[in-house]
Amino acid sequence: MDKVQLPEHPIFDVVSKAASELGTDAYVIGGFVRDLVLKRTSKDIDVVCVGDGIALASMVALKLPHRPKVSIFKNFGTAMLRADEWEVEFVGARKESYREHSRKPEVEQGTLDDDLKRRDFTINALGISLNKQNYGALIDEFNGLKDMKRKVIRTPLEPGITFSDDPLRMMRAIRFATQLGFDIDPDTFDAITENKERIKIVSQERITDELNKIILSPTPSYGFKLLFVSGLLHLIFPKMVELQGVETKNGNSHKDNFYHTLQVLDNVAEVSDDLWLRWAAIMHDIAKPDTKRYSPKVGWTFHGHEDRGARMVPKLFRDLKLPLNEHMKFVQKLVKLHLRPIALVKETVTDSAIRRLLFEAGDDVDALMTLCRADITSKSENKVKRYLQNFDKVEQRLVEVEESDKLRNFQPVITGEVIMETFGLKPSKTVGELKEVLTEAILEGKVRNEFDEAYAFLLEKGKEMELPVVKTLASNEKGE
Repeated sequence: MDKVQLPEHPIFDVVSKAASELGTDAYVIGGFVRDLVLKRTSKDIDVVCVGDGIALASMVALKLPHRPKVSIFKNFGTAMLRADEWEVEFVGARKESYREHSRKPEVEQGTLDDDLKRRDFTINALGISLNKQNYGALIDEFNGLKDMKRKVIRTPLEPGITFSDDPLRMMRAIRFATQLGFDIDPDTFDAITENKERIKIVSQERITDELNKIILSPTPSYGFKLLFVSGLLHLIFPKMVELQGVETKNGNSHKDNFYHTLQVLDNVAEVSDDLWLRWAAIMHDIAKPDTKRYSPKVGWTFHGHEDRGARMVPKLFRDLKLPLNEHMKFVQKLVKLHLRPIALVKETVTDSAIRRLLFEAGDDVDALMTLCRADITSKSENKVKRYLQNFDKVEQRLVEVEESDKLRNFQPVITGEVIMETFGLKPSKTVGELKEVLTEAILEGKVRNEFDEAYAFLLEKGKEMELPVVKTLASNEKGE
């Protein structure tokens, strides 16, 4: 029997002694063992005992020098405590049975063998003994070690039953394959395809949690390809599936926007771990199917797909149960602006266009440029190189204009309150119009964003609109 060297931490020895005093057997099980074998860092330890997991947790807490608090979850028969940086969860060995319309199992006490059988994949059905007679021995009843060496995801039991019982495991199979760079065993993958409709009984929150883990993987496109081929993507994110395919008319074809999107996602993943920037990559062309048009003169067009896509983002986030907060607004902004830097690669680009981009992108301009660079996916290396060099020039212009004009997240120095006080106005459409005219003048470089100059411009515009001046303000009255 193989033995595994456990990390040097007293928690393992303490659990061993506590289990011995309680007359029970204890094992480290699951993901911690998998990651230990794969030499991946993990601080979450699952301990299974053939008996009362809560009693074992309480005994362990008494034996640890810092006497950690034990969090008990009676409904699940589990307990959890922290030992330094480790989070340790205790549970009694159990066996499970499932009903057709629920992924919540009926649970009863069981043996170690029962507990290992209920695990989702062989690589997660490994255990390490903490018992005196065979401390450190690897428990591997389903050849999980062999599957790890082969880099294969496989279920311990018949995969059709495994996925029908708990359909979320189909998402987890693809997630683990993507995170670890493993293949999915052919029979296991066939069972995912056959049971894909069962995903409908899983909550959207749980599905999206797994989807986010796929997106955060080193090469997320691999997971999306598995989701697509299995048919799961059609059920959990149909709008993304609509991107797939190439249409040809009169010998003119457009590119496959699904695979283009996956390439953009991988390009972003190479340079950023930001989940929301990766979501922006996924959604940047999401409206192309809705805006696709063909003209014999110009070929295929997707006019306005950036604006349409930005309007789609809130509903997509709502459907996917993603947060409707600043993260959604960030993705929406990048989808809306993702074509703008491409339009700035011309030598004749004006400072006003640069100012406008800085103003609209604000602090997200660097993320926007990362997305735009990732969006260059031509098969022609020379074309990609040329575009990226152009982006270098745009970024240099952005830096120069920002340094001179300080336009990132700028607010006009003339506020709505100043406008109302000057012309004796109440909050109204006129105040908004004046503020917008002033903002445009600053962005166009006609007026500097300084009080005296901007205020003189305001008075001139008020005169044009035949607005009486009630009070003329000086800069020092506004704290300038």
